[in-house]
Amino acid sequence: MWAPGIYIDISFEGTYCIMKINDEVKYGRSHNYIIVQVDDEKPGRIQTQAKENTIILASGLKKGKHRIRICKSTEAEIGYLQPTAFIVKKMIPPVKKPSRKMEFIGDSITCGMGNDESSQPCGKGEWYDQNNAWMAYGPITARELNARWHLSAISGIGLVHSCCDKKTVMPPLFTKLDLSNDSIPWDFKRYQPNLVTVCLGQNDGIQDSAIFCKAYVEFMQSLRSYYPQATLVMLTSPMAGPELRTTLEHYLLAVEKQLKKKDKKIHHYFFKKQYTKGCSAHPSGKDQAEIAA
Repeated sequence: MWAPGIYIDISFEGTYCIMKINDEVKYGRSHNYIIVQVDDEKPGRIQTQAKENTIILASGLKKGKHRIRICKSTEAEIGYLQPTAFIVKKMIPPVKKPSRKMEFIGDSITCGMGNDESSQPCGKGEWYDQNNAWMAYGPITARELNARWHLSAISGIGLVHSCCDKKTVMPPLFTKLDLSNDSIPWDFKRYQPNLVTVCLGQNDGIQDSAIFCKAYVEFMQSLRSYYPQATLVMLTSPMAGPELRTTLEHYLLAVEKQLKKKDKKIHHYFFKKQYTKGCSAHPSGKDQAEIAA
């Protein structure tokens, strides 16, 4: 489990569920967070403590059938998670997956950066302590629409220019299994979304219009080659100030006009306000819910 927001659904009979899970512990110190939801109860947030972890996901449940969802709430740059066992009285087939499938492409906003202060307040701990992909706008939207979700997002990434000394941009990373740094190609046949949103541009800033628009057209055309049937929606950045927001609107309209000459399933959505109430001027949990709405 590399990407943010990856989740596993399991169903079982009994009163408890224990999970064994390995953490890469990238850089020798980074520990991932997971979200655990038992049945329809309020989700809880747990951080791994070592390379090999035994976590009690549920105990003292009523006898009968239950389901649990485990979601990676930290992003690829924090390293992978590797579930190795679930210990229950009896495993049963999981609930049927929703037919709708969505994918959300973006940067730290899409990752859920800075939206959860439940374990550490802003400015304290590690930079990922406030990162919660479960509470990001993509998974919220998908749950509201009873759809599966897939996040292709990494903090600091741009379309033609990334921030924070990153040496790469989204188009080449998008095709990889590990979005942070991996040579293994992702097999796009494994997940064909009905709807894809693209939320890039915040880290690019205001770029040369010809360069940015050309790169955007090419990226959207590559998405169409991977997803022949999907509806593609380009978003402005929810963090953008007035100048960048207006610039992105002009760019996306130009990109859409060019693409719609041959592709009618291309659309846009423009955010009308700035969402910066979370840590490091990112969207807060409340902001993310408004964006999803």
